[in-house]
Amino acid sequence: MAKHIDFYKKQIEIHQKAADKLSKQLLASSLLRLFVFLIICFLIYFFWGNTQVIISSIIGGIAVFVFLVSRHSDLKYKSDKQKAIIKLNQTEIDVMQSRRFQDLPDGSEFEVPNHEYAQDIDLFGRGSFFQYLNRTALYEGTKKLVSVLLANEIENIPQKQEAVKELAEKAKWRQEFSATASLVKTTESSTTIVSWFKEYKRFVPKFIKWLSPVFSVLSIAVIVGYALGFVSEFQLILWLVVGILITGIYLKKINLLSGSVSKIQDTFHQYHQLLGMLENEAFSSAIMQDKKQAIRTESKKASQIFREFSKAIDALDQRNNMLFGIFGNGFLLWDLRQSLKLENWIAKYGLQVEKWFEVIELTDAYNSLGNFSFNHPDNTFPKINSGEKGISATQLAHPLLHPEKRVANDFYIDNKEFFIVTGANMAGKSTFLRTVSLQIVMSNIGLPVCAENCEYTPIKLITSMRTSDSLNDDESYFFSELKRLKYIVNRIQHDRYFIILDEILKGTNSTDKANGSKKFVRKLVRSHSTGIIATHDLSLCEITAELPQVKNHYFDAEIINDELHFDYRFKDGICQNMNASFLLRKMEIVDE
Repeated sequence: MAKHIDFYKKQIEIHQKAADKLSKQLLASSLLRLFVFLIICFLIYFFWGNTQVIISSIIGGIAVFVFLVSRHSDLKYKSDKQKAIIKLNQTEIDVMQSRRFQDLPDGSEFEVPNHEYAQDIDLFGRGSFFQYLNRTALYEGTKKLVSVLLANEIENIPQKQEAVKELAEKAKWRQEFSATASLVKTTESSTTIVSWFKEYKRFVPKFIKWLSPVFSVLSIAVIVGYALGFVSEFQLILWLVVGILITGIYLKKINLLSGSVSKIQDTFHQYHQLLGMLENEAFSSAIMQDKKQAIRTESKKASQIFREFSKAIDALDQRNNMLFGIFGNGFLLWDLRQSLKLENWIAKYGLQVEKWFEVIELTDAYNSLGNFSFNHPDNTFPKINSGEKGISATQLAHPLLHPEKRVANDFYIDNKEFFIVTGANMAGKSTFLRTVSLQIVMSNIGLPVCAENCEYTPIKLITSMRTSDSLNDDESYFFSELKRLKYIVNRIQHDRYFIILDEILKGTNSTDKANGSKKFVRKLVRSHSTGIIATHDLSLCEITAELPQVKNHYFDAEIINDELHFDYRFKDGICQNMNASFLLRKMEIVDE
């Protein structure tokens, strides 16, 4: 871990130097723009009365000023990117050194009611695994990561592991990609953009294709003629008005197009760079090679195609400069020329954008998985078994617990086996259930798990650990729990699941709970399911006498010198020590 922290500190040092250099260049650029503006003002003042010189000074000054603004924007972008990379590295230092990640996005908005496991294993919310894992820079990338976590899929796990390993090794590339993606500021989702492309209706007439260049050439001739004295000032202004009137015929639709593309301008400006990064990087893993192949076209690179659209948007955006808007449209039919470019692009590439967006966003999601693997070099990628083997893990622990404080346990369960886990309050049962659950989820998405060694036959996960009543639906706690158990029974009839249950049938009396729990365990065993049930009901442990597939395990607690001690060790057998009475007395809730 120390090696990786040193890496992040070194990256901060490198990029801070680059950021400082760019800050000086930005200051010089601002002063140069001011100097050019003052020169234009001086020329207008000095040659006041000489219309030819004044107009020439204004046109030339605007051209120089536009160039300087573009150059300043490029410098500002480079500066922002350096700052973004510095922030990325500082975040990793904070998470690894101080375990500070509670201020990162927690994904609460992605919580899914009645999901197979999400609500039970702290997948989303404050202090969740998502909050610890997520480093996506794009909102759509975040949604891709969420879908990966919720998918509960067990296909192609070796290929997923291969992609995660490869991205883990590309730390600098990942940071460059994430920093570039983080600079995307758009109010429109990729889904909205794709829909807009599909529904777009053209308005620019086809004859603008030849009229615009012809009109521009004639405009240059008029301007040169005016400068040489062959064209009068009235004729020059009249030609300017003609160009403005031609553009004005389509002004309303141009404004609509400009307003629409301005909302997605930043997306395409950044995405073409992200596509370029993918095109120029060598990948060996099957998943990343497949994604790289998806952005290839026969004629041009996808990054070049996106850049063309971005530049066309930038060009149309020049109309917002009042002076350029007047002279550009008056002499060059600028708005119609750029609108035609945008429409031609949409017609040719609009339907391909969706798959290119998907590649960028999935890469953004997978970067989080690669980052996790890079930050946890002591974790292990599970060996994938075939057939009907179960789960075997040595020194398995929960990844969110502090490495110096967590207690790891060995865990072995065969296929079609069920464990009944008993234990005192706070002895570690619930943490153990979430540890096993998260190990299955992490393994299925291709992540390394917090263990010395691990192997398993891929299996989906389903849990019932946090049932709650619903006042809105007029449901009791017990009925909510029954619905969850019914949901589990229905699911296991159609697919293989690892089942994890915590204290089932809590909403009924002890005798009824014991009888009902035993019947439910018998049903699960008959269905050839695999899983774990945690309970305080020791009578449930008796079922092992009739069902050899069921094994008893426990977590213990000891009272030593009137203090409660836990070792958090997963043991064979049935727990004999309970602590409720001791805690009631210790906290002075009861006298005896």
